[in-house]
Amino acid sequence: MTPKTHTCCLSLFAGLALLASAPALAQSDTYPVKPITIVVGYPPGGSTDLTGRTIGVELSKRLGVPVVIENIGGAGGAIGAQKVVNAAPDGYTLLAGVNNEIAISRLVSTAVKYQIKDFTPIGLIASQPMVLVASAKSGIKNIDQFISAVKSNPGKYSYGSSGVGTALHLAGEMVKDQGGLFMTHIPYRGVAPLTSDLVGSNIDFGVFVLSSGLPQIKTGRVVALGTTEAKRSSVTPDIPALAENPKLKGLDINVWFALMGPANLPAPVLAKLKKALAESLQSPDLRKKLEESGSAIAPLNVDMPKFLKDETAKYQRIVDFAKIKE
Repeated sequence: MTPKTHTCCLSLFAGLALLASAPALAQSDTYPVKPITIVVGYPPGGSTDLTGRTIGVELSKRLGVPVVIENIGGAGGAIGAQKVVNAAPDGYTLLAGVNNEIAISRLVSTAVKYQIKDFTPIGLIASQPMVLVASAKSGIKNIDQFISAVKSNPGKYSYGSSGVGTALHLAGEMVKDQGGLFMTHIPYRGVAPLTSDLVGSNIDFGVFVLSSGLPQIKTGRVVALGTTEAKRSSVTPDIPALAENPKLKGLDINVWFALMGPANLPAPVLAKLKKALAESLQSPDLRKKLEESGSAIAPLNVDMPKFLKDETAKYQRIVDFAKIKE
């Protein structure tokens, strides 16, 4: 092949590559032109579903296309997350997820094959603490009494969560680790059976997401001992943070909600989604709805790669302490 022929071939290949990429580039520039699906990995009615639907309404206003919520329950959100991982990276299939399926599931279950690198982080939406509660009939009224009772009777008490490897389970294990306590973890299939057993005094303690626990706390069916973030929640300033107790001063864990896409979202698509999300989080309607549910709106411009790395390292430490593996 002569140098001239070689150069012509290279030019031809370059031209073909450019033509092949042209439709994708054009689609990125005109995005979005059809409805967007936001996958929620849980049944309708929970805090993740509420968050996904609320952000969906605001994104639709700003992107000019319908946003459809698709509930795909199962495996602690991992089935829905896997669908998004497998989707085409075109911005039309997104995940409104929580730390369970985004960062924790793969640490505790060999059945979960995806990793954080299989997502494109778009941004945080909101967060809310969890709350440690006691059965009203237990006689435990505050965190000092809780620590004293459990410390004095290792193995006597148990606490419930919504399942193995969930953020609620990890919060309970962090309390045990920080306080040097021994309690048995009882996993439940959701909030309803856990609430029933707490109210019936079939279990001593439980961990709820704040929005799920508030109705039971307000009616006196359970006793709030403390929330799990480093500082008190602005939603419940009367409930102390567990970290206010010197024995639990390092305790800081919450449930956070994030908007994620499949890996390799085109830069123009990602930029449009980030802009729409940032504008949505300033909406008075969104802020009112999420804050009333117990959430705090996420700050803007969170460094998502660093945030996810730090959160995963925290969860890994708890998983190792509790020896959680399915």
